[in-house]
Amino acid sequence: MGTWILRIVLVALSIMFGAQVRPITLEPLDLTGLFIGIAAAALIVGVEFFLRTLEMSVILGGLSGLLVGGAAAGLLVALLPLGSAGEGASPLALRGFIVVLFAYTGMAIGASFGERLTLANLRAAWFEGGQRHNYKILDTSVIIDGRIADVCETGFLDGTLIVPQFVLRELQYIADSQDPLKRNRGRKGLDILQRIKKGPEVRVVISETDFPDVKDVDMKLIELAKQLNGKIITNDFNLNKVAELRGVQVLNINVLANSLKPVVLPGEAMKVFILKEGKEPNQGVGYLDDGTMVVVDNAKRHLGKNIDITVTSVLQTTAGKMFFGKSEIGDESAGLEQRPRRTGP
Repeated sequence: MGTWILRIVLVALSIMFGAQVRPITLEPLDLTGLFIGIAAAALIVGVEFFLRTLEMSVILGGLSGLLVGGAAAGLLVALLPLGSAGEGASPLALRGFIVVLFAYTGMAIGASFGERLTLANLRAAWFEGGQRHNYKILDTSVIIDGRIADVCETGFLDGTLIVPQFVLRELQYIADSQDPLKRNRGRKGLDILQRIKKGPEVRVVISETDFPDVKDVDMKLIELAKQLNGKIITNDFNLNKVAELRGVQVLNINVLANSLKPVVLPGEAMKVFILKEGKEPNQGVGYLDDGTMVVVDNAKRHLGKNIDITVTSVLQTTAGKMFFGKSEIGDESAGLEQRPRRTGP
């Protein structure tokens, strides 16, 4: 409603100024000033609707380029001896042509590079002298996972963490879900973000950059990574593959976790707590401190106990490593049970 009132006021003022430029007369009838005002108002409203379709970064980039191009044109006009132009050449026309040429060129170049004119880039240029940054963009899944906060606190992660606004909206949508499980996951993700932001180890920047034409969040992350020349931090297998196909580097938390698991060779001994039964007869299953599954033969009888085992093999899967071991205690016990009893001297 307020916008339409402003437009009506604009049309009225335009008609008034048009009447001042060319007064309206009845004898003879001359409505040229009226049409000039209406045309000017229509032009301004048309420009307004056109600017609404553009992103703010593109508008700011175009205005910045226009100012730079106008300043360069003014300097060039002041330095060139245009007054000594040849016959038939108007110095005023030459000056006007140079101003229009430089202004348009600057505006076009500024608009094309306007996508880089984001809040994160401006803040970096102001506070850190415009140095090249190592941007890392957080995915929704890796925020909810929570291990990224532990990685940040260790100090192994450097650079600037970018949290896009559309990722925050997705987190908020999950946190407001009617499903208790989804709601808890969303709230956990918001808590993890607060924890990372309060820590002194890394700098967190909320990016307002969005891509209205792109509906999928994963594709928005890829486009943002291309724009910032950054990397995506995720634990989403599908996003990892798509980003690599698009030429965007990905830091996968699951790959990092698997690479940090202890290296155990067949024949080495370790102590494992047998937590549950295995699928095969007389098998027991335990877990290391990092969550690695250990399947132990002859360990069913030792449920709920810590036992010493010998690693027999290591299996590498897409989900990580699995260790297979053998309990020597189980073998000895089984051997004693299978040994026949003596009934006589």
